[in-house]
Parts: sequence; C-alpha cells; structure tokens
Amino acid sequence: MKLGYLLPTREQIMEGRPETGPMLELATRAESMGFDSIWVGDSLLARPRHEPLTLLAGVAGRVPRVQLGTAVLLPALRNPVLLAHQVATLDQVSEGRLILGVGIAADRPNIRAEFTAAGVPFDKRVGRMMEGLRLCQALWTGEPVDWNGRWDVQQGVLAPVTYRPEGPPLWIGGNLQASLDRAARSFDGWFPIAPTAEQYAEQFAYIRKTSPVTGAMYLTVALDENAERADERMNQFLEAYYGVPGHITRKRQAAYAGPEAGVAAWLDGYAQAGATHLMIRFAGGDHATQMAAMARIRVSLGW
Repeated sequence: MKLGYLLPTREQIMEGRPETGPMLELATRAESMGFDSIWVGDSLLARPRHEPLTLLAGVAGRVPRVQLGTAVLLPALRNPVLLAHQVATLDQVSEGRLILGVGIAADRPNIRAEFTAAGVPFDKRVGRMMEGLRLCQALWTGEPVDWNGRWDVQQGVLAPVTYRPEGPPLWIGGNLQASLDRAARSFDGWFPIAPTAEQYAEQFAYIRKTSPVTGAMYLTVALDENAERADERMNQFLEAYYGVPGHITRKRQAAYAGPEAGVAAWLDGYAQAGATHLMIRFAGGDHATQMAAMARIRVSLGW
C-alpha cells in the first residue's frame, strides 16, 4: 500500500501565500515521514494555483525518492506537442518517478470559461484529451511522427524522450460507466474521487476484468480528535475551495472528518476494495501534524 500527499497549491493561492518554499518544505517533510508520492493539482483560471509540471520539477530536485504526480492534469487545455515535451523533460528530471494523472474537467461555468480563455473548445474535450495523449505517446518514442488529426505533425521528432521508454504511467479518474470503460481500455491506473469503498470494490472489479490497471484513490481528510470541529473544518474548506456548500461536495467526493482512530478503518476499506495507492488531501489544519498522524496510522495498519 502506498500513500500520497497533495501539496496545497490552491489553498496557498486562496490565502495570498504564493511562495513555493513552504510547499517544497512540506514535500521534504512528507518524504521524511514515509509518504510514497507527492501530488499537485491543475487549473488555469477556474481555481488558480501553481502550474503543476513546473512545480513538480522543483519538487523533483528537492525530494529524491518519492514518486511525483498530477492530481489531476487537464491535457485538453494544452497543445499535446508542447505537453509531450514538458512531460518528457520532467520525467527526465525526476528520473522516471512521474505519474501523469489526467482528467476531462467537470462541466461548470468557470471551467467552461477557462477553456474559452485558453482558446480550446469545451465540447468534445474527451476526444481531444484522448487524441492528445495518443500523440504524446507517439512522440515519446523518439521516432518520426506523422499525425493528421486535430493537430498536424509531419515527421516530428521529440527530444528528449521520456526517462522510461514507455513514458510515464497514465492514470484517470471518473466513476460513470463511460469512465470505467475508458480506464480499462486506455490507461495504466484508475484514480477516482467519488466512490465509497463498497462502490470502489465493485467498479474496480469491473475494470480489472479487462485490464490489470493500478487501483488508486483521491481522498480528502480533516483530522481532529474533536469530531465536530473536524466536520466544521471540512465543510469550510470545501466551500472555500469549490464555491458551493461543503455538504454538497461531500456527496461527490470521498471525505473523512474526525479523529485519528476512525480514519484508519476508513482508509483500510479502500485497501480491502483493491486500491494500492491512496492520495491524501488535507482539508486545512496543520499539515505536518496530520502527516505525522498518517504515519502512525500506516504503522498500525501494517502498510
């Protein structure tokens, strides 16, 4: 079982603290406490934060052991030739530690506006993302690429190629039927945010009938021995983050608010359901204290 930690890039911007030094210190602390991966989210204008690939290059230079990932990158917002070049360089910088978690973006007015600002059509964004990723994979071979689709490439040769010849593993979320089929057909890992452990077990079993993908899960946690205080902090965090009441978001995303003793069983539920990589986003509070709690929980669970 592997545990990941999401850097609070969005939160730091919301609080008017864009400095990257404290986040690099958090990444260093997470590695020292035994976390297996460091993650960064993505948004241009809808939920402003640091550009993930650039920040992960800084993290790669600071922490030499852990995996690095995007949770999640929106490939449809980017030209895939440029994206292939950025990802290949980051994979070289990290010496093959990159996991590329990707998503299609939710249908929200601010996200539609973000696509418009980037000059990218919002409609058919799934097809745009899938074609763009296939073009990235073709370019990562280092062989001449001819491409006649949304993008026109003639004998294009990318350098450097990725550290790993096959490129970084691609993970995708979503728990609708089309998302499950897409994960099974085209990706190396499934990385949802919504299902309960029971739903996860059923959906992951469906995916694994087709493909031996990695099972991962994106989880939001607010640890506090005072359960009422933890619950209030979770709701305040989610409302500030997404602009809708916290209880609504908690119906769409897996979240735990409460004491350390209770989160162990909750996390273990996903492990029993088949997940082998849990990525933790802390909902406010002191991250260092909560990291230490997660390290203790990991030991108690024998991970």
